[in-house]
Amino acid sequence: MIYTVGEIAKKLNVTASTLRYYDKEGLLPFVERSSGGIRMFKDEDMLGLRIIECLKKTGMPIKDIKHFMDCCIEGDSTIEERLSIIKSQRDAVILQMKELHEMLGMLNYKCWYYETAKEAGTCAVHDDIRIENVPEEYHKFLNEK
Repeated sequence: MIYTVGEIAKKLNVTASTLRYYDKEGLLPFVERSSGGIRMFKDEDMLGLRIIECLKKTGMPIKDIKHFMDCCIEGDSTIEERLSIIKSQRDAVILQMKELHEMLGMLNYKCWYYETAKEAGTCAVHDDIRIENVPEEYHKFLNEK
């Protein structure tokens, strides 16, 4: 089946202009065009489009995604390089997840902090708080006001 830019954009939950930009940047060499120059997306193009979106969402720069896609087009001689790129991006995502987990911990602490302050009617309630009255998961944030 052949899809238009708009149809494939809906399937990927991106804008048509995003797909046009990807094409302009050389990320879509696998997409065929009609004799009139219209992009003709096929079902088998979805995997390439999904990996582009995945890499973009992980924060990989467009130029690096292009390099990865070029390696894919090049074929089996680049398997090792592609594996290295994917492992490196996976490691970056794992680090991002750890950082996000820390940020979530701080935000949870601040929710607790302001909820207890709201109940007391003042943030001063925390001035002389005893550590045993603070949930254990928030102990590392105690010096944060």
